[in-house]
Amino acid sequence: MNHILSDRINELSTSQTLAMAALARELKAQGKDIISLSLGEPDFNTPDFIKEAAKKAIDDNYSTYTPVDGYLDLKQAICRKFKRDNNLDYQPANIVVSTGAKQSLYNIAQVMINPGDEVILPAPFWVSYYEIIKMAGGIPVEVPTSIETDFKITPAQLEAAITPSTKMIWYSSPCNPSGSVYNRAELTALAAVLEKHPNIFVVSDEIYEHINFAGTFCSIASIPGMFDRTITVNGVAKAFAMTGWRIGYIGAPEFIAKACTKMQGQVTSGANSIAQRATIAAVEADPAVLKDMVKAFYNRRDLVAKLAQEIPGLKANVPEGAFYLFPDVSYYFGKTLRGTLINNADDFSMYLLSEANVATVTGDAFGNPNCIRLSYATSEDLLIEAFKRIKEALS
Repeated sequence: MNHILSDRINELSTSQTLAMAALARELKAQGKDIISLSLGEPDFNTPDFIKEAAKKAIDDNYSTYTPVDGYLDLKQAICRKFKRDNNLDYQPANIVVSTGAKQSLYNIAQVMINPGDEVILPAPFWVSYYEIIKMAGGIPVEVPTSIETDFKITPAQLEAAITPSTKMIWYSSPCNPSGSVYNRAELTALAAVLEKHPNIFVVSDEIYEHINFAGTFCSIASIPGMFDRTITVNGVAKAFAMTGWRIGYIGAPEFIAKACTKMQGQVTSGANSIAQRATIAAVEADPAVLKDMVKAFYNRRDLVAKLAQEIPGLKANVPEGAFYLFPDVSYYFGKTLRGTLINNADDFSMYLLSEANVATVTGDAFGNPNCIRLSYATSEDLLIEAFKRIKEALS
């Protein structure tokens, strides 16, 4: 019945992360002992002080429609967070609160991109960037990176990718899926290229900002000359284990923020009232409250990096943030494992699911067909068992 549906939906790819997670759940329901390393979701509970703020909001009867761009006191709290953590001087008029950072990104694409506009995507990139840009009529321009450059784009690559049609560059740091973190020197070098092209805007996705093992963090908007051409995207899902609360936000030039509010007003209106009140507590908290969770992810990072090194043919960097490992598995391409010919990362990922009962995500979905993504947002015991299974399936 696809001929009845719009071309837009027929041309839209399914999210590979969500598809693999759904398949893993289906196999679990059938009684299979699946270890899922596919979804990017912290295995921690939302901190109690945030839950208490939500309960108070219910008791205080925050049950009516919210302003489209978010409660004013939440936007003020977000401004203070941006100043405290990122040295960015946003005002409430620069802030738009949305139903998750994914909606923030969709809003940006819809208000910034015209058909034929090119958007540079350093690869690997988060799986939904590509399709969100496509839906707006934009042309994603992939710029490949590799383990040798720690999956980071170089200034020369950025310069070479720019054409008269380039409208934007989208990137995440810490990166989903590679875990790479751009430092200030690296971002300053990229900004020097963009300085020659003043009409190009930047989307800086900083949702993993606090899950960062590098010790420092830099927002590109804090680099001289970049503030007025950067849209900073963030949210509370990852750092505060609030994935289901669905709150994301942007800091942007006021004309872009107004446009996003206009778009959101016709799509979802304001985000959930109780979740917004809880988010005030989250963004006002000292990031030090996250130290135990970040330490757990740091320990798991070291564990999976070590376990990956013990598997012949897997080649991985040591990620500096987020909670993913993105190993290159091309060593296995063209090989037959237990009767299964591995042609690409898709085959490899499906082989691990069928033979090792471990769910991962093909790197092809992230713009790198030689890799797979494994999430280490689960217990150390499960990670040890998962890598044991993978090693046996590849032996």
